[in-house]
Amino acid sequence: MSSPERFGFEWNRYREIEDNYELQFRRWIMPLTERDFAGKKVLDAGCGMGRNSVWSLEWGAAELVAFDFDERSVSVAKQNLSRFPNARVLFRNIYEITWENEFDLVFSIGVIHHLEDPDRAVKNLVRAAKPNGRVLLWVYSFEGNEWIVRFVNPIRKLFTSRLSLPLVHAMGYLVSVPLWLLVKRFHGPSRYLAQLSKFSFRHIHSIVFDQLIPRVANYWTRDQALSLFHSSDIKDAYVYRPANQMGWTVIGRKRI
Repeated sequence: MSSPERFGFEWNRYREIEDNYELQFRRWIMPLTERDFAGKKVLDAGCGMGRNSVWSLEWGAAELVAFDFDERSVSVAKQNLSRFPNARVLFRNIYEITWENEFDLVFSIGVIHHLEDPDRAVKNLVRAAKPNGRVLLWVYSFEGNEWIVRFVNPIRKLFTSRLSLPLVHAMGYLVSVPLWLLVKRFHGPSRYLAQLSKFSFRHIHSIVFDQLIPRVANYWTRDQALSLFHSSDIKDAYVYRPANQMGWTVIGRKRI
């Protein structure tokens, strides 16, 4: 695994569910909509504090299983999903899950690009889906994030991924304060910055912190993202570009 304990620190600190998380989730899963969740058995792989699971359940999922590999993340997710009797939150390693042919919809948002062995993880997610069930991944794109790859990634690799989390959290204000002032003043110019202009300062700071802490962060081209579904068990695989143009949504169906 890469950095579950580092993300556990983040989700323990940023545990509240904000309304704009629903808009984020809608963009990450497009072209799927809430109708694709209604009445379905859903798996949220790498759930963090449960923010994506909340909307899956609000949209009528019949049953949802969420898991993460950090006890703090699991604890916070359990609290956030406690009002849903049809939700289970488990402590699991994505490399060791054993579900087979169980879920109508399997999704993993912002997880696979942080793994040292993404192919192994995706294989497990495909196995967990029912025949003809959907598997959806959202991952960082290289296109649109060249500046992060060029400027932020070297700093993350050499320094911030190795430093203590409280120190990185404090250092993050050096970026999040001017970023917040920029987006509030100009509401752009990119689609992503326009989206950030609607967020609270706390949310923006959590995004900056999230970028600085992982030990692994891959930014993939469209073809590299699609190659995550090279398995012969997947059919009808395609890549969709979310509205903020900061990632790839990769969707496929498990063969019958």
